[in-house]
Amino acid sequence: MKEISVTRIIQTVREMCIEANCNLNSDVRCALERGLAREESPIAQTMLTDILKNAEIARDEQMPICQDTGMAVFFLKLGQEVHITGGLLQDAINEGVRQGYRDGYLRKSVVQDPVRRGNTGDNTPAVIHLELVAGDSLEITLAPKGFGSENMSAIKMCKPSEGLDGIIDFVVETVKSAGGNPCPPLVVGVGIGGTFEKCATLAKSALLRDVDSKNPDPYYAELEETLLTKINQLDIGPQGFGGKTTALGVNVETFPTHIAGMPCAVNINCHVTRHIAKSLC
Repeated sequence: MKEISVTRIIQTVREMCIEANCNLNSDVRCALERGLAREESPIAQTMLTDILKNAEIARDEQMPICQDTGMAVFFLKLGQEVHITGGLLQDAINEGVRQGYRDGYLRKSVVQDPVRRGNTGDNTPAVIHLELVAGDSLEITLAPKGFGSENMSAIKMCKPSEGLDGIIDFVVETVKSAGGNPCPPLVVGVGIGGTFEKCATLAKSALLRDVDSKNPDPYYAELEETLLTKINQLDIGPQGFGGKTTALGVNVETFPTHIAGMPCAVNINCHVTRHIAKSLC
């Protein structure tokens, strides 16, 4: 039985919070550069140039890429041969967030109650998705999620009769309605199948994939390309000023569902699309 201490988890999470908020992922940076190369609109070119420059400054100065450093969302894969020692896994994750947001001078954006509000003061609690897997390691993935983009997300309990066209129309309309609010260019996560909550989780987890990755199923890889093309024809463009680069990528994830349903969720992420993964073993 592999033992992993909460002290090690806390330190790892602390470092991840700071790194994810200050360093733009290389796949996103490359996608932004490709967008800049094909843009024809001078305003869109300026916006993309400024976005890339902002990321460069954030990296060099180790300061947040965006002032909204998000709500900390974790996807954990815990090996069944792992024993967490010294405390509870959930407590360790939250303590790591607490320390990371404090030591990294990251904005604390979490309120204690969704209606009555009241800032918790340390950006906890985190949202934690836990999956038990084979093995003797703990894989931690963090995706800080700002709410300029999160607020533009949507879910629809599509009927099977709506078919693929219904899904395409829903995804494209969701992005169209969002306009410039979620700070495009976007990465769009789409979850199809499961239940109400499962398809939402699928859409969120889809954002963890590299922006230039493809669904392993050719059918859904083609759907990703179709959606990306249609979204980029909306002329929303970088920061909503028009252009060819409304989205950098569309990632689709699926799960089996009930014969009477075809749930679909769209989770929109801004151009930063922060995520980082580390494995403890």
